[in-house]
Amino acid sequence: MIVAPIVLFVYNRLYHTTKTIAALQKNILAADSELFIFSDGARSAADEENVRAVRDFLRTVTGFKKVELIEREKNYGLAKNIIDGVTTIVNRFGKIIVLEDDLVTSPFFLQYMNEALHRYEHDDRVACIHGYVYPVKRELPETFFLKGADCWGWATWKRGWDLFEADGQKLMDILQQKNLTREFDYDGAYHFTLMLQHQIKGINNSWAVRWHASAYVKDKLTLYPGRSLVQNIGNDGSGIHSGSSAVYDVPLTETPVAITDIPVKVSAAGRAAFVHYFNAIKPGWLQRTLTKFKIMVKHVITKKN
Repeated sequence: MIVAPIVLFVYNRLYHTTKTIAALQKNILAADSELFIFSDGARSAADEENVRAVRDFLRTVTGFKKVELIEREKNYGLAKNIIDGVTTIVNRFGKIIVLEDDLVTSPFFLQYMNEALHRYEHDDRVACIHGYVYPVKRELPETFFLKGADCWGWATWKRGWDLFEADGQKLMDILQQKNLTREFDYDGAYHFTLMLQHQIKGINNSWAVRWHASAYVKDKLTLYPGRSLVQNIGNDGSGIHSGSSAVYDVPLTETPVAITDIPVKVSAAGRAAFVHYFNAIKPGWLQRTLTKFKIMVKHVITKKN
C-alpha cells in the first residue's frame, strides 16, 4: 500500500495549527507520510504577525517522511488556497489526504484513510473518504456510504477531484433540473442548497459546498466512519466560515475503524441518522443564519450611510 500525501492548509491561527500538527504526529503512518503545508499570505497588515508566527512554527515540524512548506506570497483566501493546493498535489500523486488547521485527528486517522483509499481506488462509485462523523444519537455501522463529498478531514483520488465544479450556478442548475434540491438538503433537514445559493451570490465563498454538490450531482459516494476520527476545534469563531457552536463536538475514537466489505450504496441507517441529527439542531442553525443575515443587512445599511 502506497501511503498518500497529506496536505494541510493553514493561515494565522497558531494555537489551532499546533494542536492539529501535534495530533497528526501521533498518527500511525505519520513517519511514512509526506506532509505538504500550504500557508496562505496575510489578508491585511494586521494579520502579518500571526501568519509569520505560524510559519516560524511550521519550519520546526518533524515526525513525517518529508515536510514541505509552501508559503503563499499573497492572500489567496481559503477557497482558492484549498482548490489550488489540492489540485496541485493530487495531480502529482494521484491521491491525497486533506486537513485544515483546526482539525485534530485520532491516532488511527491516517490508517483509516490510507486503507480506504487503497480499497476503493478503482471503484468509480466512490469519490471521497471522510474522517469526521456528526455526534448522532443513533447507532451507526462501522463504516457506511452517503451521497456527495465532505470536508472535515477527507481524502480522494485524482479521478474524484476531477469531478469538482467551481461554478456554483452550474451545480445549482443541475440540482434543480434533476429535482434533487430536497434530497440534497436531507429532506429539508439541512441547508446545503441555501449554502450553495449564498456562494453563488457571493455571501460566502465555500469550496466545500461546491465539492459536496459536484459529487452529489454525479451520484458519487463518500465513505464515513461510524466513530469520528476527527474533531473540529475551529467552531470558536476564529475561522473564516466558523461559528461558535458545540453541536458539532464529538469525541475521537480510541480504537481503529475497520475497513471491511460493505455494500457500495447509500446507507439507509446512516442517512436516517443524519436526518434525525440535522432536524435536532435545526433551531440552532436557523437562529445562527438569521443572526448572520441581520449583521449583513446592518453592515450594508451602515456602508450606504
